Amino acid sequence: MYSATNNEQQLLKALAKGERAATEQIYKQQFPVISGWLIKNGGSPDDAADLFQEAIVVLFGKVQNADFTLTCAIGTYLFSISKHLWYKKLQQQQKEPTRLYDNTESDEDGLGIAYDEDVNVHHEREAHFDQLNNALDQIGEPCRSLLQAFYHKDKSMQEIAADFGYTNPENAKTQKYKCLTRLRKLFYSVQAK
Repeated sequence: MYSATNNEQQLLKALAKGERAATEQIYKQQFPVISGWLIKNGGSPDDAADLFQEAIVVLFGKVQNADFTLTCAIGTYLFSISKHLWYKKLQQQQKEPTRLYDNTESDEDGLGIAYDEDVNVHHEREAHFDQLNNALDQIGEPCRSLLQAFYHKDKSMQEIAADFGYTNPENAKTQKYKCLTRLRKLFYSVQAK
């Protein structure tokens, strides 16, 4: 494990190398805060796990690029990605959260305070993260590049349509949906083994 004296740049380098201890430390430190905020804002524990996993995948993709420099704390970055993904999901569902809590508010029920996760739950999440990476490795092109363009590079459907030669953003969106469906099938087939 990495001690508190190790700086976040070392943690990011270890994450880029795929070191399990780095991923575990990030989960342990950041998931409780993000999960607590998401649950307060209408999400379920499953939503929290899914969105946090997507945020980790985005961060992992970013640290693979040698030119990437994180200009804020890892927790701030993951929190920002998770909030963005949550708002996007709410927008797609056309529903508004009833009350949004600022991360800096006092937290009387303790959901925003980092706590030690149950080891078994953590290992299960780590296994899911590994399975997601395996599924991404197997998905092939153009799905892998399309999903990376959308989730890692935050490109719009208009940009993706232009980059990938689709006739319009709706076709790009349809292809993204097909790619996600295929990724889910790969993910769950790996999980079943």
